[in-house]
Amino acid sequence: MKTIEVVAGVIVDECPDGPKKFLATQRGYGEWKGGWEFPGGKTEPGESPEQALVRELKEELTVDVEVGEFITTVEHDYSERHIIMHCYYCKVVSGELTLLEHESSRWLYASELRSVDWLPADIAVVECIERDAGLMAAHH
Repeated sequence: MKTIEVVAGVIVDECPDGPKKFLATQRGYGEWKGGWEFPGGKTEPGESPEQALVRELKEELTVDVEVGEFITTVEHDYSERHIIMHCYYCKVVSGELTLLEHESSRWLYASELRSVDWLPADIAVVECIERDAGLMAAHH
């Protein structure tokens, strides 16, 4: 089974006066078409995960992002490949969000993350965000 290294960006919309929202994107192609994921893609040789994320999000969503805090690395076996997915919080610094490879997108509060049907590897990321949000909620 082939192992591929990928990166995923949890794009955060920080409302100054309210809770954060997170961008979920729906796959427009392939075996998992219609499933929800955090956008990203494969790391090219010689790229750091952060560099790959900046490039992939530019390619998929036409935005420039600033890569923030590391969230988690998820390992998951899909039928034909093993993925190692490095996930980071990101924020958009310029550009208009345009979906080039996805069918749809939604901004979700942490409490709404479970309202979409996530791809298997992304569920672990959702759990981390919920945990972080729970910790944040506990501090207020």
